[in-house]
Amino acid sequence: MEAQGPSTQDRPADTLDGFGMAVVREDGRWRCTSMRAAALTSLAGAETELRELRSSGAVFGLINVDHEFFVIVRPGPAGTRLLLSDATAALDYDLADEVLEAIDADIDTADLEDADPFEEGDLGVLADIGLPAAVLSVILDEADLAIEEQLHRIASEMGFDDELSAALPRRRR
Repeated sequence: MEAQGPSTQDRPADTLDGFGMAVVREDGRWRCTSMRAAALTSLAGAETELRELRSSGAVFGLINVDHEFFVIVRPGPAGTRLLLSDATAALDYDLADEVLEAIDADIDTADLEDADPFEEGDLGVLADIGLPAAVLSVILDEADLAIEEQLHRIASEMGFDDELSAALPRRRR
């Protein structure tokens, strides 16, 4: 899939607003740590960074790009499981386009031009560690929630919202 419109390809990751957060569940406890800014623009970079954590427990990434969409990245031995909160973001963001390519989504860019936002990927990406696909679907359907609020709902449902809040970079006022 070839992205159309203003691309993030020539835009440095540190100019994008948002965050990448690595989430680890080990020995019954959650831990959240910030990912490098490159996670906002490179799926391969995000996967590599998450794999380098080498935890015996569950590891996944929550990537909030420009407060426009998010990606859940969950590397595993059988491959990386992905969920993109808004497939139409592929028109403007290379990371979203990379996710659609990685999941082999059969979506024509022209079809995205007039489409309402819709998720694409694995709704069950976190089901085995506490977030059923049906609950994730409800969170994604809440269009009145900002992206960060959706990520906090996910964290709250799974029991790591305090850890996520503590690890998030403080916004300048």
